[in-house]
Amino acid sequence: MFLATRQSAAAVRNLSDATKAALLHDLADRVLAQQDVILAENQKDLDRMDDADPKKDRLLLNGKRIEGLAQSLRDVANLPDPSGEVLLERTLEQDLQLQKISVPLGVVGVIYESRPNVTLDVAALCLRSGNACVLKGGKEASYSNNCLVKLIHETLEKFNVPAAAVTLLPTDRRYTHEMLTATRYVDIIIPRGSEALIHFVRKNSLVPTIETGAGVCHTYIEKSADLEKARAIVVNAKVSRPSVCNSLDTVLVDRAVAEEFLPKLVEGLAAYEVEIFADEISYPILQAAGYPFLQKAQAEDFGREFLDYKCSVKVVKGLSEALAHIQEYSSRHSEAIVSEDADAVESFLNEVDAAAVYANASTRFTDGGVFALGAEIGISTQKLHARGPFALEKLVTEKWVVRGNGQVRT
Repeated sequence: MFLATRQSAAAVRNLSDATKAALLHDLADRVLAQQDVILAENQKDLDRMDDADPKKDRLLLNGKRIEGLAQSLRDVANLPDPSGEVLLERTLEQDLQLQKISVPLGVVGVIYESRPNVTLDVAALCLRSGNACVLKGGKEASYSNNCLVKLIHETLEKFNVPAAAVTLLPTDRRYTHEMLTATRYVDIIIPRGSEALIHFVRKNSLVPTIETGAGVCHTYIEKSADLEKARAIVVNAKVSRPSVCNSLDTVLVDRAVAEEFLPKLVEGLAAYEVEIFADEISYPILQAAGYPFLQKAQAEDFGREFLDYKCSVKVVKGLSEALAHIQEYSSRHSEAIVSEDADAVESFLNEVDAAAVYANASTRFTDGGVFALGAEIGISTQKLHARGPFALEKLVTEKWVVRGNGQVRT
């Protein structure tokens, strides 16, 4: 299977820009036309998952989400191909003509959990950038993933591209090991999912790895903040879609505004029954405000990715303590400050080490589609090659091309 994918990469690489765009538009049409079939297969997956499992929202497909997937395919199709771009060009003193050109990575391997939308997003981004891909989805989404890959293969066949250009591995875990050690066939591995999955891949992969996924995201309410603005931002960051990696996990509140802000905050969170794990200062304030879903925070509730209607709250003495807390507990995904103090905002944006930093906005915006990148494979929290939304522009590497006329080095 790996060999077939490797061989198919040349066919994808040699597709014209217009053909790759047309292929993705055809796939978008096919996804919309087969919506009922996709939903039926997705329901089989949903029926197997406990309703209390926070990953169920990630697994869910509905009419609106399928329309979004189709639009994402069109968005990627309309983006410029990042491969084949001349990045640098010069003549060397030996009269050699030198170019640096962007080229596809080759075969991209992605391991992911629960999210069938990743199947289409990865396939679209890889095909548009001239790459083949090997997908290893979780067993909880197997019906959905197999259905979507079948549609992808139908489109590939229509455009005379080998079906192996998008390969979905069986869900058996032994295939994960095979993929992580397939150094001759896979050029890069991208894990997308839980911290446990990312750690496993990082520990066991012989193939170069770019980490994406885990997000422990903070929002700091600085003492000069517009508290109504802050309330809306925190509530949105927590409840709009709590199962995703850019949702809020910890609210840091300046001591100077804690007694005024926290009662305002509970008005928004109570409607969603958000369980709050409060530190020793915020707990009595929230208790006095009558918040019904309240627990005393333990040490492990900070630095925890909840992926559910849960969050922790900590009161801090000022910007320095907030920065220190984020430095210690952040996964370097997305961090936000709410403040009307321009100096505090700039200090936060400059000092916080994260892929995305926000001033007076929800962390929920960290997304390839929102950033006008078409779609994403995931959010990279490391610093080599890609950081933040890992999208089309990062699915290429570089090649040096040197043209001469008989020169030899003396």
